[in-house]
Amino acid sequence: MKKGNVGLIFISLTVLIIAGTYIFFPQNIRVQYDDSINKFTTCQQLENFVKTKAELSRSWGVGVLRDFGAPMMQTAVAESATAGAEVSAEDYSTTNIQVAGVDEADIVKNDGKYIYTVSGNKIVIVDGYPVESASILSEIDVNGTPQEMFINGNKLIIFGQKAYTYYKTYEDVEIMPRPYYSQQMFIKVYDVSDRSDPVVARDILFDGSYFNSRMIGDYAYVLIKSQLPYEPDDIEMPEIQEDGVAKPACGCADVYYFDYPDNSYSITTILSVNTQNDEQEVESKNFLLGSAQNIFVSPHNIYVTYTRGTYGIVPLPEEGSSVPSEKTVIHKISIENGNINYEQGGEVPGRVLNQFSMDENNGYFRIATTIGRVSRMSGSTTSTNNVYILNEALNIVGKVEDLAPGEQIYSARFMGNRAYLVTFRKIDPLFVIDLTEPANPKVLGKLKIPGYSDYLHPYDENHIIGIGKEAIGAEEGDFAWYQGVKLSLFDVTDVTKPIELSKYEIGDRGTDSNALHDHKAFLFSKSKGIIVIPITLAEINEEQYPEGVPPYQHGSFVWQGAYVLNIDLVNGITLRGRVTHLDDEEYFLKSGYYFYTPYSVKRSLYMEDNLYTLSNKMIKMNNLNTLDEVNKIELPYEEDVYYPEPYLVR
Repeated sequence: MKKGNVGLIFISLTVLIIAGTYIFFPQNIRVQYDDSINKFTTCQQLENFVKTKAELSRSWGVGVLRDFGAPMMQTAVAESATAGAEVSAEDYSTTNIQVAGVDEADIVKNDGKYIYTVSGNKIVIVDGYPVESASILSEIDVNGTPQEMFINGNKLIIFGQKAYTYYKTYEDVEIMPRPYYSQQMFIKVYDVSDRSDPVVARDILFDGSYFNSRMIGDYAYVLIKSQLPYEPDDIEMPEIQEDGVAKPACGCADVYYFDYPDNSYSITTILSVNTQNDEQEVESKNFLLGSAQNIFVSPHNIYVTYTRGTYGIVPLPEEGSSVPSEKTVIHKISIENGNINYEQGGEVPGRVLNQFSMDENNGYFRIATTIGRVSRMSGSTTSTNNVYILNEALNIVGKVEDLAPGEQIYSARFMGNRAYLVTFRKIDPLFVIDLTEPANPKVLGKLKIPGYSDYLHPYDENHIIGIGKEAIGAEEGDFAWYQGVKLSLFDVTDVTKPIELSKYEIGDRGTDSNALHDHKAFLFSKSKGIIVIPITLAEINEEQYPEGVPPYQHGSFVWQGAYVLNIDLVNGITLRGRVTHLDDEEYFLKSGYYFYTPYSVKRSLYMEDNLYTLSNKMIKMNNLNTLDEVNKIELPYEEDVYYPEPYLVR
């Protein structure tokens, strides 16, 4: 690998520490785990560890309890990177992020002049402003599948995957070559000083899968997972390539680990990439970890979490079994100008829903968790919900526990000295929690309404926007039937009596929005008084149900596009209009339980008073006030995914 042309600091960090915990297995077998960090000395030692711990995990059912829930957010306004006398928008939207100053990679980026978007296997750069003359400037074929990107000044940073099959032969055994399916993630940095002619500044391949990233200042922090075989016989350590020159990213003796069992293992690497300087060398440390994790990133720290299942502290005396429990392990990693250092580990009871269940404020780390599971049909009431406050050493100093028994967290948001939680089972309680005194958090008030919110977004310090689903309680059973998409505007001025100031319902059961699952699909501007969300609309023909529509009945798909909604404190939430990229109704006639078209709107943005909606195949531009179409651009989207040719290695 070329020295001085890498610009990366590879530092891998474990997200799994089991801190001196006793775990009780059936038949009263008790295992104690050491919380100290260890280092392998040979590949054989690593292989033996993975095999032994995986077998223990499978034998006693210990390991990751995976929970992939629906993943104070702010809409950042970045500086425009334009040259000369080019005309740029002064008022424009960028990616919807959780923490100010901590950018999140996305499939679309906008700098007030140019739009950068993923379209199939290409990145397309569009001159988007002025809107009347918008046009495609260039197409970048990344020789793989692009997933997300950042724009930082005149540098475009792209993350993606390559999938390939290779065949391995063994010289000492007369057997047929064995096929292996593998992945490499890539980081491609382009100099886009001339947007019509992007130039590769850096091309890096790493064995593994892209997991997540953030960008603070000039540095992008990237997480990569390199999965190990289920039962490894011959572990091959991940490799890194730059400009076609390859070298091991780490050796077996470079891998750090913690002594715990899990049913699968991977090597996780955090990369610090200086997006503006190509002259830094590569350093690497590598840690063995399990599978499930969430991250929260503040301007100075990365918090990596891992939920582990255990068998509880108190065995049942008659049966010799235990009460199931789970804990979330938290790792605090400091980041400063590309330097990454492991700081501290801690843990809290329960599991984390997503990144918005975590927050850092004045040196304290706040986290909301759910313990136990909810059965919609059986009437189980074993779940509870909690908020924990941890100090800089990640010790719990304050907590509110046993919220909404029998329900689970559907969304959470921390805003300054308050936390807002939405739990749900049959009805939607919105909890307002005071965090002013870290050692003494307390519930201030709650609101119960039908339905739930998957996602909460601050309107101002006393009002919150919620987006989720309406729901109808079942006549029999302690659960509810989800209905159409619902937007709510909550007033929490009186924290003891929060109210739903306004709500707007879209469609019938089966209606969906990417914004329910991905906050980057949610566009909000208080100054413009708008919310824009993608909607796949399902409607029920009520004439087919003369005795009334059953609450469990799904509608048929009839429309897809962007809903543009007005929002203010006087009139609440009202419809301004809709924008679609679809003219052909055959897409809806052919749909079944699922709906797909490359013309499905996924993102939206604005420059001045122009709304841009984006699908895989099109960027459409409408006047934001009248929603009259101004322009549109067809994108070079192709359905197939890039796979290199198979190759043979010995």
